[in-house]
Amino acid sequence: MSKRTLVIGASENPERYSFKAINALQKHGHDVVALAKRAGQVNDVGIQTHFPEAEGIDTVALYIGSQRQAEYYSQIINLMPKRVIFNPGTENAEFLGLLEGAGIEVEEACTLVLLSIGNY
Repeated sequence: MSKRTLVIGASENPERYSFKAINALQKHGHDVVALAKRAGQVNDVGIQTHFPEAEGIDTVALYIGSQRQAEYYSQIINLMPKRVIFNPGTENAEFLGLLEGAGIEVEEACTLVLLSIGNY
């Protein structure tokens, strides 16, 4: 079952984990929406520079540090995704509490690992 995923902190750099995650998500049949400070392209996914008005987002995968997350708090909560994944290095107790308070599932995990072991 496809889980539409918003990748925040997307990158065109093949060495970045967000780039690898976009590829892995697509390989596993998931629809991907990408957001970053710089526009770009990963495969057929355009990287947007303004918060997307996408509907039906199941999962938000964070690839930005806690200091940059605050500007997205309300927008992510308003999306009402089923869950938000805090990838390694993005952990944020304040945001985690806000998400849980809004009834959004939170995982501190690696998107790539979840995909590879079939737990995405």
